[in-house]
Amino acid sequence: MKLSETVPGVALNTLSRVAGRPAGAAAFALFHMPLARSTARPAERELIERAHVGRVELEGKHAVTYEWGEGTRTVLLVHGWQSRGSRLSELVTAFLDRGYRVVAFDAPGHGAASGRSATILDYRTVLTTLHERYGAFDGLVAHSLGTLASFFALRHGVKAERIVTVSGVCDFDYLVDEFASALGLRPRLKAELHRRIARDLFPGLPADRSPFSAAHTAEEVDAPLLVIHDADDTRIGVEQGRRLSGAFGERARLVVTSGLGHRRILGDPEVVRAAVDFVEHGPGASHLPQH
Repeated sequence: MKLSETVPGVALNTLSRVAGRPAGAAAFALFHMPLARSTARPAERELIERAHVGRVELEGKHAVTYEWGEGTRTVLLVHGWQSRGSRLSELVTAFLDRGYRVVAFDAPGHGAASGRSATILDYRTVLTTLHERYGAFDGLVAHSLGTLASFFALRHGVKAERIVTVSGVCDFDYLVDEFASALGLRPRLKAELHRRIARDLFPGLPADRSPFSAAHTAEEVDAPLLVIHDADDTRIGVEQGRRLSGAFGERARLVVTSGLGHRRILGDPEVVRAAVDFVEHGPGASHLPQH
């Protein structure tokens, strides 16, 4: 466990012994605050300079949007936690080569966006705004937390013809458990964090479906789904990918890679090709083996 994670955990646990609700509020705020802001790599800067750059305004902060290409088909790329839109640069290039218009963004608190935090509600606002701007997407490719946020937006009206997830989170509870474990939060404080999440993020969900899970959207999201996850992913375990694909049954195809981990998988040529093929040609197009 990193010192940066243990010190806040000790402080929160200590506070919770005398002031449970303020400690819960502090944990809730920390849960939505990236520990580091991702900067553009040299190879990504040229791609950013070629983009048409815009903004999505949120309350007190904004997301930064990127658009490349002039194709009639549009694909949306959704980054994960402590990442940025340009981290999906290999996918951007591959889709441009197929004639797509490509849209990506930096969520609040990430990349070139303003603010210090981002919630799943912020992601939903960005995706909903982009959906209003571009209409239904021909494809949506999401990485890590971006997967969970995308399905949350899909549940609220965003449309995509085909969906690809890479190293995706299926269950919001998974994130809470990982956060609480990393900080060593006491059970009482973790319960208070859960209470705030249910109240502030998912007030419209029934108790048995809160916090949100992408697995609960299988009846609402009718698009075919390609789930790509690495067996050696130590950040988001492969069981999250299996759970997501299992929930969608015959409409989902699961591809399990090995040796790529959580982030390197985004630039793997075989993974990139599989994602683009699936968006362009639909189920059965991917050349990767099914597991």
